[in-house]
Amino acid sequence: MEVIVKKDYEQMSRLAAQMIADVVRENPRCVLGLATGSTPLGTYKELIRMHKKEGLDFSQAASFNLDEYVGVKPTHKQSYWYFMYHNLFRHINIPLENVHVPDGTAADVEAHCAWYDDEIERWGGIDIQILGIGGNGHIAFNEPGTAVFSRTNWVALDKRTIEDNARFFKRKSDVPRFAITMGIGTILEARRVVLLANKASKAEAIAATVEGPITAIVPASALQLHPNCTIITDRAAAGKLKRKYGSTPRKLPKVRKKK
Repeated sequence: MEVIVKKDYEQMSRLAAQMIADVVRENPRCVLGLATGSTPLGTYKELIRMHKKEGLDFSQAASFNLDEYVGVKPTHKQSYWYFMYHNLFRHINIPLENVHVPDGTAADVEAHCAWYDDEIERWGGIDIQILGIGGNGHIAFNEPGTAVFSRTNWVALDKRTIEDNARFFKRKSDVPRFAITMGIGTILEARRVVLLANKASKAEAIAATVEGPITAIVPASALQLHPNCTIITDRAAAGKLKRKYGSTPRKLPKVRKKK
């Protein structure tokens, strides 16, 4: 596990965008694993800039998002499809037919979850997976207690997650109680994982993820099992780490080419 501590949110966002851009340029037919929430917004803004100003080409790329609320239509302003479309997809040239976000309105949720994992495999697997982290250590919507090798499934949201997400809704009672999420096992199959964290509110979760034991109580700690995982934080989110970490990435291995 590589930990990179940057000065601030802008620097960590630029680094994450550069890592994604390197994958896209090296393998135009790459598969991107994407996340929602406030943390990756700076990364997406930088990717949009690189597309418009530097010609970063997503025309052959595909994407899979981590999660979606159960019962929420794609047209809902708090759906993750809506978030991704307005904050990234409509600003770059990725074909919408290559974009995948779990369907929160699927008639058979369990069958849809199985299909989602199969679809990732059909596309050749995820080349680089972007993650955020919850204050309770969750990744995607894998809440404390989730099995390390879980697959894409539907889950009940933790009380703290509901409280954290209430700021996006008019009333706390409007926050969905269930979601479809990639499982930890599905995430660990990505060839490269990049977790982003900023603000002091994430410091405890980052310390437990990086320096604590691998435990279901801190789902993100399972990333210690991944052979090519990079965690990028600002100084505030790194505030409870005991060790000192660098601010520049090591040279990463080349992404495996698809046939």
